[in-house]
Amino acid sequence: MLQGKKIILGVCGGIAAYKAALLIRLLKKNGAEVQVIMTPSAHSFITPLTLATLSNNPVLTKFQKDETGIWNNHVELGIWADLLLIAPATANTLSKMAHGQSDNLLVTTYLSARCPVMVAPAMDLDMYKHPTTSNSLTLLTKQGVLIIDSEEGELASGLEGKGRMAEPENIFNLVKEHFSDSSKLSGKNILITAGPTYEAIDPVRFIGNHSSGKMGLELALAAQAKGANVTLVIGPNSLNTEAIKTTIKVTSSKQMYDACNKYYANTDIAIFAAAVADYAPSKIADQKIKKNSDTMSIELSKTVDIAKTFGDKKESHQFNVGFALETENEQVNAQNKLTKKNFDLIILNSLNDKGAGFKSDTNKITIIDSQNNTEIFELKSKTQVAKDILHEIEVRI
Repeated sequence: MLQGKKIILGVCGGIAAYKAALLIRLLKKNGAEVQVIMTPSAHSFITPLTLATLSNNPVLTKFQKDETGIWNNHVELGIWADLLLIAPATANTLSKMAHGQSDNLLVTTYLSARCPVMVAPAMDLDMYKHPTTSNSLTLLTKQGVLIIDSEEGELASGLEGKGRMAEPENIFNLVKEHFSDSSKLSGKNILITAGPTYEAIDPVRFIGNHSSGKMGLELALAAQAKGANVTLVIGPNSLNTEAIKTTIKVTSSKQMYDACNKYYANTDIAIFAAAVADYAPSKIADQKIKKNSDTMSIELSKTVDIAKTFGDKKESHQFNVGFALETENEQVNAQNKLTKKNFDLIILNSLNDKGAGFKSDTNKITIIDSQNNTEIFELKSKTQVAKDILHEIEVRI
C-alpha cells in the first residue's frame, strides 16, 4: 500500500515524540520512504540518532547543513513528499502553521508543500481545549490540512482527558487509508442537518432541546475531508462551523425544512442528524407573555417531519441516513423509524448509555440498515463515530 511513497514525518517538542519511533517503523515496514524533520525543541525528547537509524535517512532540523553554506532546501522537500505528516504536532507548531510563521525548517517546509498534510495534535487537555488551539485547528482545516483527532487517556501531567496523540497504529491506518483508492464520497453532494431547533413562544421564550450539533458538525468535517461537497444546515449552537464551506444557520424547524428543500433535489446523500422539534406553538405571541397566573397552557401543532418528507421524495440514486435517540425499546423504535421514514441507514443511540447523547464529546451507537443488519460500536469520540458512520455509508453505496 505504501510502497515507494515519500513521507516527511515532522516531530515537534512534546513527550509524545517518543511515539515517532514506532510510527517510523510501521511506515518503513510497509514500504514507505521516510524523511524526518525535527523542531529544535524535539531534540529534548528523543534523539535524532534514534530517528535517523529507524528511517535510514539523516534527520533534518536546521536550514543550514554546515558552515560551508550548504542548506536543507525546504522547497525541494515540499516538492519531494507525497505526504507531510506531523506527529506529534504541538500547540506552538499548529499556531505557526495556521498563521504562516515560518521560523523553523518544519513550518517552512509545510508552507512549501504541494502534497496533502496531516497533523496529529498532542498536548495537555486544557491546552487542547483552549480557544487559540481550536482556532488554529479550524484555520488549518479550512486550509485543507487533515486533522488526526487526539485521543482520551492519561496525560503526561497526570490528568485524564483529551489531548494524547493518536496511537501510532491508528495514525498508520489513516495514512494507509489516505493512499488507498479514492473515497466513494469524493465529489458527492452531501446534505447534513445538525443541532436543535428553537420554536418561538413569544419574542423571548422558545421550546427547544439540548442538542449541541457536535455530531452533525463532526460528520460534516469528516465528509468534507473525504472530498464530498457538504452542505451543513445547523440550528442554534455555540460551535465554530467556519471550516465547512457551505453552512446554513437556521433557528426553527420551518427554516430547517426550507433550507433542506432548497438542496435536497441535488443531494446524493442526506444525513438527518438534527434534533428537530416535533411540535411548535400554534400561535406566537407578538409581545412577551406576562406571568398572570399559576399555570399557563400553550397549544402546540405538529411541525413538518423533515426526514420523512424527504424520505417520501427520495429517488433511487439518493441515500438517506437518520438518527434515533431513544430512552426505551431502543432497537424496536429505531427499526420502526427506519421503515417509516424510508431511511437506508439509521444511527441509534440511547440516553441510557453513559457518555452518549446530547452535548457529550463521545457517543455510543448502533447502526441498522434497511435489511435490518445491525452493528454495535463501542463508546468513542464523536470524531471517530463520524468516521465509522461514513465508512458504513461508503460500504453500502
